[in-house]
Amino acid sequence: MALMPVSDALAAVLAGAEPLPEEMIALEDAFHRVLARDVAARRTQPPQAMSAMDGYAVRAADAAAINAALTLTGEVAAGRPFAGTVGAGEAVRIFTGGVVPDGADAVVIQEDTVADGKRITIREAAIAGRHIRPAGIDFREGDVLLRKGARLTERDLALAAGMNHPRLAVFRRPKVAILGTGDELVKPGTTPGHGQIVYSNGYALHALARSEGADTIDLGVAADTLAATVAGIRRARDSGADILVTTGGASVGDHDLVQQALKAEGTAMAFWKIAMRPGKPMMHGRLGAMRVIGLPGNPVSSYVCGFLFMVPLIRALSGRSAVHHRRERAVLGRDVGANDVREDYLRARLETRDDGMPIAVPVDHQDSSLLANLAAAQALLVRAPLAPKAEAGSPCEVLRLPA
Repeated sequence: MALMPVSDALAAVLAGAEPLPEEMIALEDAFHRVLARDVAARRTQPPQAMSAMDGYAVRAADAAAINAALTLTGEVAAGRPFAGTVGAGEAVRIFTGGVVPDGADAVVIQEDTVADGKRITIREAAIAGRHIRPAGIDFREGDVLLRKGARLTERDLALAAGMNHPRLAVFRRPKVAILGTGDELVKPGTTPGHGQIVYSNGYALHALARSEGADTIDLGVAADTLAATVAGIRRARDSGADILVTTGGASVGDHDLVQQALKAEGTAMAFWKIAMRPGKPMMHGRLGAMRVIGLPGNPVSSYVCGFLFMVPLIRALSGRSAVHHRRERAVLGRDVGANDVREDYLRARLETRDDGMPIAVPVDHQDSSLLANLAAAQALLVRAPLAPKAEAGSPCEVLRLPA
């Protein structure tokens, strides 16, 4: 099978990826969930004109002159409106958040007045509308302020609460099952035997999937046998996973059994081998309703492919309005050589030029097994297939990695 361009591979992964069914959840459970419907305000905020300061509600015409004297006729506090009307020559004591009483059209702050019993002397001329929050200045009933496809921030939750929504319609979280493969893998905290290594891929992938709003299922590590690999695939299907992510066993060696096991279970394979570095031996297919992404075993390849393909798929199934990673303009921090036929994703540190432009500095060693360099990187520097040699200071594009 010929190497597939990265853009074509991503299009294949996202083909037909519709948002999962919606569900109603309590507002307090909606942080970072994705809205399944537009959300309109159920009320006007504020519902009436409110005072923005502590002071006196007055008629601006009565308090337009310095040393104007007014008569105190009542008090307004937040939640305790004044029942009467402010008439000519009158003032009502008002506190922040209090409803501006009928007849008043300005608030004079208490620092600009002198109170002597029922007599209020104005020291700063009032201006109509000053220190008053008009009704609806924030939003009005019926205003659509949160849109379908938005991933809710803590600020969005405050807005939804203010709009009087105790529950929201959101898309179901995708379930991502992650299966490691390989006799050589042992858990962190154990002592690897001769020829063994510590399993690390799954920890990054679980965290990456969860950070995008998915629920994850840990299928552990399957031994290098067809039966063990098939068993892991069946556990993913039986768990109701929307996505099965495998790591390792995606190449062509005698012990690389993932593709064989997937086909044995009836997986329709869309592609295998991508024109990219790192991560050429990556697979994608469908096993019934479950989407399958087979990642390489090298830690950097596994993470980069998970970032580039698993993350957009999770976003699509989650109903996110923004699915794709955003490429940013930057400049090279050092010379880079000419590229071959594969699209390259160099791990890079980011610095900032005096004018604010990011500077992408590729890490010293780009081997796909080097976890320390991956952890030290803040971005992937994207190099197109057959890109010519480029000098430091040349324009480039980067994908920021999660902070």
